[in-house]
Amino acid sequence: MKATVDRDLCIGCALCEQTCPEVFRMGEDGLAMVIDEDPPVETYPDVEACVELCPVAAISVSAV
Repeated sequence: MKATVDRDLCIGCALCEQTCPEVFRMGEDGLAMVIDEDPPVETYPDVEACVELCPVAAISVSAV
């Protein structure tokens, strides 16, 4: 699984970082970014939750 954040859509609500801090972090610019390009399998449910929780649909996942 590969997670990506569309930083043009991100509003900096930080739900992704709160839900899955192993994969997402808020950058100095206040926008989310992916910090683990190849997240461990055990984080997949949380990463998928981030996709659902993001209020502006800025997070997406794809198969590697």
